Amino acid sequence: MELQGKVIAVLPERSGVSARGEWKSQSFVIETHEAYPHKMVFDVFGAERLQRFNIQVGQEISVSFDIDAHEYNGRWFNNIRAFDVRPVDPASIGMAPAAAPVGTFGNTPIPTQSAVPTAPAMDDGQDSDLPF
Repeated sequence: MELQGKVIAVLPERSGVSARGEWKSQSFVIETHEAYPHKMVFDVFGAERLQRFNIQVGQEISVSFDIDAHEYNGRWFNNIRAFDVRPVDPASIGMAPAAAPVGTFGNTPIPTQSAVPTAPAMDDGQDSDLPF
């Protein structure tokens, strides 16, 4: 899978030692440029990948990633691990078609009501079947 967006957070690097030796991992957060932006946290695993990708806050990137899930104590957790991160030219972001303004469909305006209908006023002296 692939997602493009702007890096809005770089989380602290994690490291440790396993049976295979030392390891390093770091998480990053990107935000898409859609009408309703989405955020995604993804992990980069391995010191060589961290160095090669060199991800910085504010950078426009395209992330290729795999999604996997694992179970721990009866609960399930998603893991989004990037296998490729490429910089994106910020000028190419504006090349995407702009979202239509509210009140339009394509180039055709959608008619709107000038007044919002209101419920009729209730007289306090009237009997009603409401319990209050």
